[in-house]
Amino acid sequence: MTKEEYKNRISLNTENIKKINTQEVFGIKCNFDVFAFKDLNEYVPKIDNSYIFDPETTKAILAGFSNNKRVLICGYHGTGKSTHIEQVAARLNWPCIRINLDSHISRIDLIGKDAIILQNEKQITQFQDGMLPWSYQNPVALVFDEYDAGRPDVMFVIQRILESESRLTLLDQSRVLNPNKYFRLFGTANTIGLGDTTGLYHGTQQINQGQMDRWNIVTTLNYLDNSEEEKIIINKINKLNTKEGKEIIKSMVSIADLTRSGFINGDISTVMSPRTVLTWADNYLLFDDIEYAFKLSFLNRCDELEKPIIYEYFQRGFGIELKEAKVINVKE
Repeated sequence: MTKEEYKNRISLNTENIKKINTQEVFGIKCNFDVFAFKDLNEYVPKIDNSYIFDPETTKAILAGFSNNKRVLICGYHGTGKSTHIEQVAARLNWPCIRINLDSHISRIDLIGKDAIILQNEKQITQFQDGMLPWSYQNPVALVFDEYDAGRPDVMFVIQRILESESRLTLLDQSRVLNPNKYFRLFGTANTIGLGDTTGLYHGTQQINQGQMDRWNIVTTLNYLDNSEEEKIIINKINKLNTKEGKEIIKSMVSIADLTRSGFINGDISTVMSPRTVLTWADNYLLFDDIEYAFKLSFLNRCDELEKPIIYEYFQRGFGIELKEAKVINVKE
């Protein structure tokens, strides 16, 4: 792929936009205009019709899209921070790219590097833009997941584009890039830039406060109410959409809620996210054993000293005593 082909991968008529009614689309009212593209392309996420939007977080994300604000969403794992951005983008027909800032993502990965290409039947070395300059020049919502886990050299590269009118300078190429009119930047993090104070998110780091100041909007996404979480799981796993299935899901969510309260109070160090509950429900259908599925989905990754507390949570949720894990010897 040539540099020109790479730069022009997104085919989208950015002038073909329409104003939307946020009350109809998201169930909330905004005091600012929100626009969506009429066209969509391969980079627009698919719509999940069962997704439930958190009003405050949705407003913050819509402000980011409509007013070109840099939005950082913080919260516990499994609350749906990244998915929230994707589902808003999906309904706005806005191309969305996610990059996980793990320890392996380097400055070169973001900015780009020299690559050998074939041109006129000859091999030549040509600079290939990374995802950052490419996104910066296209109508793209760029989402940095695990923002508080990024390496320092990477974070300072990102700092250049945190100001909405800032230009991206590529020193290696002696190029200065202007942002696309519809480029947007979002981030998700488990902490609020102060580092891991709970011991739950190893690998996260303190974020330069000068950089934190450049985020225009910082919002927190918490776990949903039990009833809302139950609806999501029922919508995701239709086989449990029965009277008995709903009671099982209700008990599952109540146990998850107990683990979250226990985590906040310092009783346990492992918490059940909505993603874990969904996995538990899925494993229950697979094994047809609620206790065994619970052990595989959550209990087996808990601290041995904390398991008696987890047993109590299970008993309170289902009214039965959880049996000790059995040791199974598999012989060939």
